[in-house]
Parts: sequence; C-alpha cells; structure tokens
Amino acid sequence: MTNRAPLVEKLVWVYVYAGLILLGLGLAVQRSASTIGWTIAAIGAVSIVIGIVLVWVRSRMKQE
Repeated sequence: MTNRAPLVEKLVWVYVYAGLILLGLGLAVQRSASTIGWTIAAIGAVSIVIGIVLVWVRSRMKQE
C-alpha cells in the first residue's frame, strides 16, 4: 500500500489557506454584493472545515 501521508499534508495546507483567502474575499465583497459575498465566504468556511478534518485524518494515519 502506498503512503498517502504527504498528499494529505499538502491538501491540508491547500484547503486551509484557500479557505482563509475565500473567507476574507467573501467578507470584503459582502459589503457591495451581499448574496455573492456570503456565498464566497461560506465556500471558504467549508474549505477550512475540510482542511481541519484532513488534519484529523492525518493524525489517525499510521507511520510506515
């Protein structure tokens, strides 16, 4: 079985940082276009949650 830990670690950073950027962008856009801004912020929040779940998954992986 292949070691998927490096892939999971990379995905954690991608999801967390992309989520933070989208959350900030959504909150900035929300001032002028409320619906679009909240939609972007919600997508960013979901991305952050996925990153947090991946941190938990990585912590449960066995070292080979």
